[in-house]
Amino acid sequence: MTDVTAQITWVYTEKLDTAAGFYRDVLRLPVVRDAGSALIFAMAPGARLGLCEAFDGRVVQPAGGMITLLVADRAAVDAWYARVSAAGASVRGAPEVLTRFGIYSFFCEDPNGYVVEVQCFLSD
Repeated sequence: MTDVTAQITWVYTEKLDTAAGFYRDVLRLPVVRDAGSALIFAMAPGARLGLCEAFDGRVVQPAGGMITLLVADRAAVDAWYARVSAAGASVRGAPEVLTRFGIYSFFCEDPNGYVVEVQCFLSD
């Protein structure tokens, strides 16, 4: 058993206000901590996304990473897609079934180029 109580994935930005607007207003993730140059958003019980201004060796580096938001079902994926698209976010295409992984999802990008996937698992 582990004594880990929660998890935070950190991403960095050169424009905190713009990126914060994406996570707060487009994805509608609630801010649970505002430290001025860093914000922490709640994603699910125990799961957090941290957004911080780049400094020292902490740089904006979206290549190879992805933030995945797991939702209940296909209707939820479709609702997220409609909302994110209506907000004018950079969307990579409509939701689709990825048979290889047994999921239904779509991808969008935050203002820094980090890929965000909204997905649900498909039943067998």
